[in-house]
Amino acid sequence: MAASGRERAYQFLKDSYLSDPERQGGFINEQEVASLIGVSRTPIREALLLLSAEDLVQLIPKRGAYVAPMSGRELSELMEMRGMVERHAAEQALRRGAAPVGPMEDALRHQEELTVPEEARTFIDWDHRFHSALVASTGNDMLIKFYDGLRARQVRAGMVALFSTQDRYASVLDEHTVILDALRSGDEAAAAAAIDSHLDATLKVLLES
Repeated sequence: MAASGRERAYQFLKDSYLSDPERQGGFINEQEVASLIGVSRTPIREALLLLSAEDLVQLIPKRGAYVAPMSGRELSELMEMRGMVERHAAEQALRRGAAPVGPMEDALRHQEELTVPEEARTFIDWDHRFHSALVASTGNDMLIKFYDGLRARQVRAGMVALFSTQDRYASVLDEHTVILDALRSGDEAAAAAAIDSHLDATLKVLLES
């Protein structure tokens, strides 16, 4: 069954439009979005109501939908939540001898083949796949769904971080390699430390941007 206009608008705004660093701090042009995806403005407005309920946009009377930059508190809470989930996932995977090294290596290889800024969005998509592969290895459907609910903010924060400093691209690759090395060695403490270091580095870049 084909997606409805509202669904198409919702996915486009959430997955593409809102993750663009240039959109942060501005209002959404409903007609522009409608033209981009080939729908009327009504589905756009319906989609914006859904995004507002998720606190991804702010609806301001007589002004429209505002894309507020993520606050320091929101960024800190996002990294804290990610850390809790990812450390738990690493611990569970290692204790079961089921660390998803293969899928994570594949995601890292794809990242290494990309260039920034030309392919920044694809780089961040593979970044999410790298981390979500670890979470998926738990087999805990509720945890996986919860983590996936952070995706829009994770992608948005990742894009901003990538454009905030020239060396972030290389740093992400190095940090992912350290996480993989810890998982390969079966060292729970090292894996937790590598995850924390990676998220702390990302947060530092974001707070300084």
